[in-house]
Amino acid sequence: MIKNRTAEVTAALILVAPFVLIYAVLFIYPTIQMVAMSFTNAPLIGEGEWVGLKNYAKMFADRKFQTSVINTFYFVLLTVIPNTLIGLAIAMMVNRLKGWQQSLILALFFLPYILPVSVVYRIWNWMFDLQFGVMQYPIEFFTGQRIPVFRTPALFLPAVAFVTIWWTCGFNILLFLAGLRAISPEMYEAASLDNAGRWKQFTRITWPLIWPVTALVLTIQLILQLKIFDQVYLFVQGGRADPSMVMVQYIYVTAFQKSQGGYGATIAVALFVIIIAMSVLQFTVLRARGEK
Repeated sequence: MIKNRTAEVTAALILVAPFVLIYAVLFIYPTIQMVAMSFTNAPLIGEGEWVGLKNYAKMFADRKFQTSVINTFYFVLLTVIPNTLIGLAIAMMVNRLKGWQQSLILALFFLPYILPVSVVYRIWNWMFDLQFGVMQYPIEFFTGQRIPVFRTPALFLPAVAFVTIWWTCGFNILLFLAGLRAISPEMYEAASLDNAGRWKQFTRITWPLIWPVTALVLTIQLILQLKIFDQVYLFVQGGRADPSMVMVQYIYVTAFQKSQGGYGATIAVALFVIIIAMSVLQFTVLRARGEK
């Protein structure tokens, strides 16, 4: 009995060891180094002197950092909940289709998700182009003039949020569709026999049963959008970056362009803490909502 138990533990350790090793090398060690670097004035490459909490004091007084935090949370507000609701609505419509029609529509919605961000940038930069962009026609119809959307500070983040939802919504649709298919059709048949309308079926059957998937989608979207960088970095090319600066972009500018590795690591630690805190808070709230 003891030998069998020892053999099982040994086999488990052998199977887990590669993952633990890779996780330690690619995540734990860099995280420890990042935290240690945040207490120094080190450049991007090379050693630096210990400065204690000076970087953190500088960060809290830094207006660009404050702007980047506000912009990041604004972008989260523009994308996380709308992306989730749109994904759920489209998934419910796709779920009503059958056969090749469902496969075709699902493929069309999922296609943007597999595109690299550079292609997404090229597509929508052309779509909103001031002279040739097809999106300028409806803009001109409603406003009376053509607007350089990605050069207008008030419209920049909403426009990037719109592009992000178009780009990533397919993944949410796929997750919601898997959750909807797990709901037994017999439950809807029984509800129909009780004269329950579509809205009542949604609120009493679909929404409660799809809630675990909804919580998963919200959590994934929250983490992804807090780390927003690629779209903002590409669309801001040629314009002023400061008004639309997000946290990861500010880390990139500070650490890689200005070679202030210590201060960049400090901002990265702040983002790391924000992501953990927001994820734990959201998970707790969603779990409490699910239990109710």
